[in-house]
Amino acid sequence: MTSPSAISLKTAREVLGLGPFFTPSDLRRAFREAAKGAHPDRAGGEGEAFRRVVAAYHRLQAVQVGAERICQPPVRQPPQPTVLKIDPFLALGGGWTEHQFSNGRRVRVRLPAGLRTGDTVRVGASELAVVLGGAPDVLVRGDDIWINASVSARTLAEGGRVAVETPLGRRIVWLTKKAGERKLVRLVGQGLPARGPHRQGHLFLRLAPSKVGAVDSAARALLRRFAAAWAA
Repeated sequence: MTSPSAISLKTAREVLGLGPFFTPSDLRRAFREAAKGAHPDRAGGEGEAFRRVVAAYHRLQAVQVGAERICQPPVRQPPQPTVLKIDPFLALGGGWTEHQFSNGRRVRVRLPAGLRTGDTVRVGASELAVVLGGAPDVLVRGDDIWINASVSARTLAEGGRVAVETPLGRRIVWLTKKAGERKLVRLVGQGLPARGPHRQGHLFLRLAPSKVGAVDSAARALLRRFAAAWAA
């Protein structure tokens, strides 16, 4: 009978038809296939060949880590890019920013306008993965920018052309009554600029009545009541 210790690793692999790199499941699968063909109860099978198959299986199964180790192919993980966090203002207009690597090295990076989360920029041999954030009053959704803005309650009710102060600066808005009721205005093409596969985005203003507007409206109502009483 063939002893497992009497067979070399190379011979054991050849008996089972395995290469130098294999997993435990590969070993079990190869043993089943070889055992079927060599089993003496099957046509073409032979007792000594079957014993060699069994010995080869036990030889490879008994390999000890640190002694005669079965070498597995190295699993190479793709290098993970370093994260570069930028705010939506920099994504909108581009410009310079600083980045510090894990080893303490600091670099200045010039960024183009229109970067989105998931884009990458290269600094020398390093690749930086862009992540947008850090501005609580500005939300980026894909290519679009969403911000909160305040207008007077009268403007929301009556509509009209109005200058709205936003975190991105003053915007001139034509506010319809329907938009005032919805408290939402879309400014076409004023979101993140087109870049590469990204389309030109839009700017959405979520409107809320300002406190100043509420005072102004109350004052106007009082003035109208005073004028009516004076004319009576």
